[in-house]
Amino acid sequence: MKEYWQDPVKTEETIKNGYLHTGDLARMDKDGFFYLVGRAGDMYISGGENVYPAEVEKILKLHPRIEDVAVVGMADEKWGESGHAFVVLSPGPSLDEADVISICHGKLAKYKWPQKVTFKSEFPRTSLGKIRKGELI
Repeated sequence: MKEYWQDPVKTEETIKNGYLHTGDLARMDKDGFFYLVGRAGDMYISGGENVYPAEVEKILKLHPRIEDVAVVGMADEKWGESGHAFVVLSPGPSLDEADVISICHGKLAKYKWPQKVTFKSEFPRTSLGKIRKGELI
């Protein structure tokens, strides 16, 4: 990529020393394989620990009653930031906030658990279908 079309400021922020900084976060396992874990702009810090919303969303989406989920970091007086899960349920028996949070038990470190859950009927989305997390807050 050479530049953003008609956006020199965004180009300067993204291309540094000839390298494209995408904002994607990855981890490498012991065998040298890389795994995308989220976006730098999505990560939040709770009690001094990095939390990647994509990791929390992946666990919550495993529940058959959760159709879709978006996790964002919100200001928290005690922890600096804490997770807020926005959840769209699939048809069937209802879940409450405690049910959603309990899904994380044994699957995520406690500091990664969302502290708040808000149920939505649908999410605002981009033309490409990505959730507009900024509009959920």
